[in-house]
Amino acid sequence: MSTFDLIIRNGTVATAVDSTLCDVGVRDGKIAALGTNLGPAAHEIDATGKLVLPGGVDSHCHIEQPRADGTTNADSFESATTSAAFGGTTCVICFSPQFKGHGIAERAEDYHARARRSVIDYSFHIIITDPSPSVIEQELPPLIAAGHRSLKLFLTYEPSFVTDGEVLTVLAAARKNQAFVVIHAENHEAIKWMTVRLEAAGLTKAKYHAWAKPALVEREAIQRVIAWPNWSTCRSRSFTSVRLRGPRKSAGRRAVD
Repeated sequence: MSTFDLIIRNGTVATAVDSTLCDVGVRDGKIAALGTNLGPAAHEIDATGKLVLPGGVDSHCHIEQPRADGTTNADSFESATTSAAFGGTTCVICFSPQFKGHGIAERAEDYHARARRSVIDYSFHIIITDPSPSVIEQELPPLIAAGHRSLKLFLTYEPSFVTDGEVLTVLAAARKNQAFVVIHAENHEAIKWMTVRLEAAGLTKAKYHAWAKPALVEREAIQRVIAWPNWSTCRSRSFTSVRLRGPRKSAGRRAVD
């Protein structure tokens, strides 16, 4: 009788703390043992001379993501996750969008229907653009209870951005239901103010996009994001691709500790 469903033998196994030459025993889809001369198993893989690595988790993916105009991102879940699997990524976290005036549960169900073609594990960040009472009180708690514990907010981008008060509403709901909030942090009004002036000056080439969004619009918004959890006692993280510099680096750590 087999002790394991699968044994990966004689590979150099990388863990969170070190790497060692050993076997990996798998039972019921989970790693059950690390050691030498494990066995027997129903199936074996010889990894002699190879590295045995944990699967990667890509936590920021836009796969087959629907838009309000009915279009979607080009990659399907089947094509994108097949490519990910060949690269060693075994889990993706995508974004289930809410369109203003609509709920979040229906969109999440629709996105699940698309994602079932995935060949690897997947999960969602739930984008909230319209935190109405019905969304916050009726739709959000069961989604969080079902495992959607990451909520995404935008402080800019029409029509997705939410107000400061709406952010506080979501943070309070996240605290109550034990969820995590990630925030795209930029000062929307400052970007609009700069954009109007650039357009009036005829500075509309692609290179001027960066002029409308200097580091200051992110730095200011991130400082607000850092302050909000002090009211709601909710964990949050800024989701922007800016350089860590100046006061943001140390303050950012305080926001999530």
